[in-house]
Amino acid sequence: MESGLILGGKSFTNRLFTGTGKFRSKKLISKMLEASGSEMITIALRRVDLTSKEENILEYIPDNVTLLPNTSGARTAGEAVRIANIAREAGCGNFIKIEIITDMKYLMPDNEETLNATRLLAEDGFIVLPYINPDLPLAKKLEEAGAAAIMPLGSAIGSNRGIRTRELIEILIDCCSVPIIVDAGIGKPSHAAAAMEMGADAVLVNTAISAAHDPVRMGEAFSYAVKAGRMAFLAKLTEESKEANASSPLTGFLR
Repeated sequence: MESGLILGGKSFTNRLFTGTGKFRSKKLISKMLEASGSEMITIALRRVDLTSKEENILEYIPDNVTLLPNTSGARTAGEAVRIANIAREAGCGNFIKIEIITDMKYLMPDNEETLNATRLLAEDGFIVLPYINPDLPLAKKLEEAGAAAIMPLGSAIGSNRGIRTRELIEILIDCCSVPIIVDAGIGKPSHAAAAMEMGADAVLVNTAISAAHDPVRMGEAFSYAVKAGRMAFLAKLTEESKEANASSPLTGFLR
């Protein structure tokens, strides 16, 4: 049986990571987590309100689910470091997703600031998962800086367009020694399955689940898709061919 995905010394048996944004009711979060089996969930610091039980997103996340605070809103490495430290002080743990965005139209991550933040936070004991445009030289630098995983975007955040950066992600999967977690743009369970069939170690899905008509059922659907994609990758997919190849002999039987 396959061992779990190891991040920061912790093992995850479910390779679907989820998010807390865009749910029409916070009460759906715990139901989605139960249905999907997701063991890690992202949170934005602005949703952590320790003074109000109803507004505090942590009240809706079971204790057995690992928190992945993100640095949403940060535009520099310094701002990301500050958000990470506040999240840790608020009891969110040492995992941190670096999300530094300076492009307000397409919401593309700032790779240079992300590298700087990764280096600083890894040195401070954080388990750092940087969100980036898929770029091999940057990914190798992030590895050297202490990143626990690399999170390349599949397409623009919230676009639901799927894996538009497929070839670049495949290069990262082939060349990086840390896990590759495909993040952003995954809009259908089939997109998640495709990412896992490529050899990605996990996927992070937020909008496609939280904004669905039935987020609980959609979370479950994504969980099945991720498992199927992972199983297909481990089973080794057959190669594509431009020509037809019969599964049974077409000649000789009637002779």
